[in-house]
Amino acid sequence: MKRKVMGALLTAAMVAGMLASVAVTASAEDGKQKLTVTFKDDGQGENHPWYVWVNSAYENWDLKDQYELEIATITGSESDYYTKVALELADANTCPDVVFEDTFQLPNDVSAGYLTNLDEYLAGYDAWNDGTYYDTMKAGSIAADGSVYGVPYCTDTRGIWYNKEIFKQAGLPEDWQPESWQDILDACAAIKENVPDVIPFWCNSGVATGEATSMQTYEMLLYGTGEKLLDDDGKWIVKSQAIQDTLQFISDIYTNGYGPSLSLVLNGQATNTARREYLPQQKLAILMDGAWISANWKDTGAAPWAEYEDIMGFAAMPKQNGDGTVTMSGGWTLSVPENSDEKDAAFSFIEQLMEPPVYTQSVITQGNIVTRTDAAEDEEYKSQPYKEEATALLDNAFFRPQNEQYSVVTTYIQSMVETVVSGGSPEDAMNQYASDVTRTVGEENVVEK
Repeated sequence: MKRKVMGALLTAAMVAGMLASVAVTASAEDGKQKLTVTFKDDGQGENHPWYVWVNSAYENWDLKDQYELEIATITGSESDYYTKVALELADANTCPDVVFEDTFQLPNDVSAGYLTNLDEYLAGYDAWNDGTYYDTMKAGSIAADGSVYGVPYCTDTRGIWYNKEIFKQAGLPEDWQPESWQDILDACAAIKENVPDVIPFWCNSGVATGEATSMQTYEMLLYGTGEKLLDDDGKWIVKSQAIQDTLQFISDIYTNGYGPSLSLVLNGQATNTARREYLPQQKLAILMDGAWISANWKDTGAAPWAEYEDIMGFAAMPKQNGDGTVTMSGGWTLSVPENSDEKDAAFSFIEQLMEPPVYTQSVITQGNIVTRTDAAEDEEYKSQPYKEEATALLDNAFFRPQNEQYSVVTTYIQSMVETVVSGGSPEDAMNQYASDVTRTVGEENVVEK
């Protein structure tokens, strides 16, 4: 298949936060080959935005006359879906030809040999090479070997949500952009003193909230110190002043009474409680969380809130000492499985999926952030509440490390944070983290600073 044809599919495959797979098999009935797309269905069926997106892209695909589209969804939890997709990828008889990969899961699937190195395909994909895709978004698709294994189709950023009305009552600016961690602590102190009936600050804080604790709390803070989880040699940093400073900030929130009660924050529903109850009910002043959570407050959301655009502000997370801002990004990519028999056609369909305006409209429907700069300039996209602010943060975005050991290390991060939130000292929590990580990855793969 010509490289130009392959380029039409890679541009179309970025949807909000989930996985999907595309398989190509022979269809004896009509002489066409069959293009099978599999993704996680949350119960919406044909109304699911991914379902609509895939169908729309297929209608404009220049290989439509050669391939019949079949959509075969998988119902289950996110972790169940990861498991089922891995089983499909491992078996040449069931392997699809395009898979929607969470950037969190991509390193594991690359390590297992499930995904195709896309470097040669991307060399001929103009949009990939002319600045159309955000460079920071490409990082989430690059594995430890330096090669690309997916095309990012959606992403997200994280920042600080704050209630302007509560800020006004506390004597704080309604147009707020903290310059340092201390500015956040000072705002919390003013809220506690002047608006005592609300919780000043909330962040994911324990094991029960899983990856949200690791990424949206700990890593947002740690990366704001200038340090990362891994050093330049790929070793896990298990002890450092930056880790202690990060844990000390979290400790300060709780020891000063700025955070929610432990009964509220150390359970699996804590994230939804903050987003869907305490913010809309104006019982919470500041929430460190994802830019996407405003979807909860739309008319069609889980917690409709008619006034949210007037009441809520969204600020960038400052670095520790006032030298800029930071955000963590995640998202999903489209990858081609190594066991695919139709890699050229699969890549072609990916490009078609990523082609505006079908791609842009899909991301708008999903409530996510685009990975293409041209889509970011779409007027309808920019008109979505907070979208421009959230998209602007991509310039300072970091991804979780593309390391297969991260899926285990992240559980130790969550335990470390919960220890501090529960009253343990930052130093003790860090020492336990160092012990846990070293035991798992080996002494040769850790470093202290």
